[in-house]
Amino acid sequence: MKSFLVIGLGRFGKHLAYQLTTLGHEVMAIDRDESRVNESMNFVSGAQIGDSNSKEFLKSLGVRNYDVCIVTISSDFQSSLETTSNLKELGAKHVVSRAERDVQEKFLLRNGADEVVYPEKQMAKLSAIRYSSEHILDYVEIDESKGMFEVTMPEPWIGKSVGQLNVRRNYGINILGLKQNGKLDVNITPDTVLTDDKTLLVLGEYRTIQKIFHI
Repeated sequence: MKSFLVIGLGRFGKHLAYQLTTLGHEVMAIDRDESRVNESMNFVSGAQIGDSNSKEFLKSLGVRNYDVCIVTISSDFQSSLETTSNLKELGAKHVVSRAERDVQEKFLLRNGADEVVYPEKQMAKLSAIRYSSEHILDYVEIDESKGMFEVTMPEPWIGKSVGQLNVRRNYGINILGLKQNGKLDVNITPDTVLTDDKTLLVLGEYRTIQKIFHI
């Protein structure tokens, strides 16, 4: 279990705090808006009304004690920037800040953010990849050139074993698992036979995936 400080309880911040709590982590939620704080108290470990631009307020929260501090302020970039800088100055271990534009990402990284999340941009990329092909069911970015994809079974592969296809040598990708009825099987051997009632979890470069699955 990790401890998180989530600053900003707009739509993204609220959903993030809820998901972190659901995963069993300890979450302290902060916002200037009393109604947002009251709403979050139904599911987070703790919540406070406060101005994150105030160093004294942040200091009172003991930011050094949290494993991760996440700044999800979206409506006021100046406030997001100041909060990010203050957290780092006060000794926060790991600061993650939200950006809405590329230029914001650059400023946040220069002013103390260890990482920057860009929900709109990331969701747009996921949606573009997901819906531009009938074969892609899910996708996780690994880096700028590689990703993990859940894909439907290519028709020529049905009924053949992993060893017969030798996908690593012949196609340049790795099969990480097979999924059926929501359950993932990662015990893949050369004798594993591929069937049309399962989907593939594969790892590879985008260009290779695009070529194989006709994206």
